[in-house]
Amino acid sequence: MTDTYQMTENQPKWYAIHSRSRHEDVVLKGLKKKLIEAFLPKMQVMSRRKDRRKRILVPLLPGYVFVHSDLNSYQYWDIIKTYGVVRIVGIKGKPIPVKEEEIVSLKTLHGTDRTVRNQTYMKSGDRVMIMEGPLKGLTGFYIKHKDKADKVVISIELLQRSLAVEVEDLIVDKIS
Repeated sequence: MTDTYQMTENQPKWYAIHSRSRHEDVVLKGLKKKLIEAFLPKMQVMSRRKDRRKRILVPLLPGYVFVHSDLNSYQYWDIIKTYGVVRIVGIKGKPIPVKEEEIVSLKTLHGTDRTVRNQTYMKSGDRVMIMEGPLKGLTGFYIKHKDKADKVVISIELLQRSLAVEVEDLIVDKIS
């Protein structure tokens, strides 16, 4: 019997889980309770309260949680049955893994206090890697702005979503 959701290599890969609106933390906790490796990239933002301003962590990619799995049939259904999960992102009902380098970049951005904002999805541009500082090793697309701070855009191709972080051009190197 062939299982449509089982990877032929049986090597765990990262998959994007689409969650219900504002249910990312609920999904993350549910997956971890089931002992499934999960990751919810977050960023620090200033939140305005009635009497003060406070730094809080919010999802970098609202509506998405990432799981590391070989997606055998048991784990596939464990993930799908987790409260708050809408679906595993894929094409024509078949889950597609997220590229490892994109997960590494998201882990580098996780919890950063740098200014990060969602961008429109980008497909072209020079690939770059940050060579120094707290974001060392992060890869993405370089965008040069005249009279503004330069940015590196990290794109998650499967989700067609991008994130931009401001950087100094001296710490960015072009990669092929």
